[in-house]
Amino acid sequence: MRLSSLADYAVVMMSAAARHCGGIARLNATLLSEETGVPLPTVQKLVSRLSAAGLIESTRGTGGGFRLSRPPAMISLADIIEAVEGPIALTACVDGASQGCCIDQSCRVKPHWNAVNGAVRGALAGVSLASLSQAPLSQVPA
Repeated sequence: MRLSSLADYAVVMMSAAARHCGGIARLNATLLSEETGVPLPTVQKLVSRLSAAGLIESTRGTGGGFRLSRPPAMISLADIIEAVEGPIALTACVDGASQGCCIDQSCRVKPHWNAVNGAVRGALAGVSLASLSQAPLSQVPA
């Protein structure tokens, strides 16, 4: 299981936004691109998706930009991933799109995938943007 590069970039961007403005000040895409190294067109694309998901608020024009829509502690890793990737679903059985599965009718594991998927989503939901935006303990000066 691996995140797409877009989901990875979204996490990097949101983490930088949380460190930079803490949800109060406005940021612009150019600054975020320079700070994170994520290409500007990708930042702009992700700002659109994150805004549509309600994770950031954006304002156009002079003095515009974007900011987190709620405190970093109230935004989870699952929220960010789902904003970019859609609902977390490890298999087609979980998202209801099991057409094309040749063992759908006889699969004995299928009834258990929702529990597995719930555990993965729960683990991702348990990681807040606030925790991702802090320096790791190994990098905190003594």
